[in-house]
Amino acid sequence: MRPNAILTVDAESLSSVAVAGGNYTVLISGEQTAGTYAVIEMKVPPQGGPGPHAHAAIQETFYVLEGEVVFKSETQTYTAKPGSVITIPKGGAIHAFKNQTAQIVRLLCLVNPAGLDKFFQEIGQPVPANTFLPPAKMTDADLKYLQEIAQKYDQELFPPDYLDR
Repeated sequence: MRPNAILTVDAESLSSVAVAGGNYTVLISGEQTAGTYAVIEMKVPPQGGPGPHAHAAIQETFYVLEGEVVFKSETQTYTAKPGSVITIPKGGAIHAFKNQTAQIVRLLCLVNPAGLDKFFQEIGQPVPANTFLPPAKMTDADLKYLQEIAQKYDQELFPPDYLDR
């Protein structure tokens, strides 16, 4: 890309992956921004959302477009509604979010620097937009493999009940 060129993305060029029961579409990838940031649309079905995890080198900011989602960390629980903004700062705060409603939640997620976009593309299963697959039942071998991939992207995964303690 030429310096100072405006980045444009056609909707037809986008693809989605199933991750943790949700449908994630990378709108702007790290490849397109020389790794400075990525933008991901996350559609999270009822009872969906990632388990507790942390990423010390990445700041993650969410904007709630539709629906209601509960964000949880070791220090707080926050119910985010349309228009809410949630920022997970660099430093490795352990966090998770879950859609506890009967409606699909739409989030816009900005990650800085990029990297989570590649992680989602590696662990996700390609699906058409608005297609939801149930979360896979994880064997110990599956979990170990996922943790190895997560480490490659500076992610740390925690047991599902970690933030309930």
